[in-house]
Amino acid sequence: MDKAWTEEELKEVNASLEGKGPEAAIKWVVENFRRDEFALACSFAELTLLDMIVKIKPDARIFYLDTGHLFKETLDVVKRAEAKYGIKVERHTACISAKEMDEKYGPELWKTDPDRCCEILKVEPLKKVLSGLKCWMTGLRRTEASTRAGAPIVAWDRKFNLVKVNPIVDWTEKQVWDYIAANGVPYNRLIDEGYPSIGCEPCTRQVAPGEDPRSGRWAGKKTECGLHK
Repeated sequence: MDKAWTEEELKEVNASLEGKGPEAAIKWVVENFRRDEFALACSFAELTLLDMIVKIKPDARIFYLDTGHLFKETLDVVKRAEAKYGIKVERHTACISAKEMDEKYGPELWKTDPDRCCEILKVEPLKKVLSGLKCWMTGLRRTEASTRAGAPIVAWDRKFNLVKVNPIVDWTEKQVWDYIAANGVPYNRLIDEGYPSIGCEPCTRQVAPGEDPRSGRWAGKKTECGLHK
C-alpha cells in the first residue's frame, strides 16, 4: 500500500476501470490505499457516492468544506447522512474568519472577486486536507458541465499532487436518481426546488429547465470554483 503511482500506471488503471461501475473504482482505492491515506470530498447535494463507499468501507473518511455560506438545507443533509449511516463527517473551514475577510477584502467578496473568495474559502482549506492524503475521491460527473466532459475515473491530480478518483464520472443524471430511489439515499431538498448544482447560498441560483446544470453558480461569471482542474 506504500506504492507511488506514476501517471502512466494510473492511465492503465483508468482504462481497466472504464465500464466496470463505480464500485470497482471504490474497491481499487480501498485495496491500494490505507484508511488514513484517502478520503471522499462530499458536497452534500446528493449522496450516491457516499452511500456506495460506506457499504464497501464503513469507516472511510468523508469530509466537506464549510465556507460559512452554505444553505441550511446542505447542513441538514450532513446531519441526515450522519444519522442514517452512523458516521461522523469531517468539517473543514478556512483559516480566516468572515470578519477578517471583510476587513481585508471588503464586504461580499463573492460579488467583487469570486475567484479569490473561492480560493480562500474552498481551495486553501482543501489543500490543507489533501496534503495529508495520497488519494481523494469526488462525485464529479462528465455530464455536469462541458468543463468536466473529459474527466477520467482515475488520474494524477497535478494541482494537489495526489491520486484523484471519480467513481461515478461516467454516470448520467438518470443513473444517479435511479440509484437514489432504489437505495433510499438522502439528498439535498434544494434539488427539488430547481437547484441542480448547489454551492454557497450567495452564489447559487435556481436553474431554468434546459439550462446547463451549473449555470446557476456564481451568477454566470464562472462554472468552477477551482477544486477541479
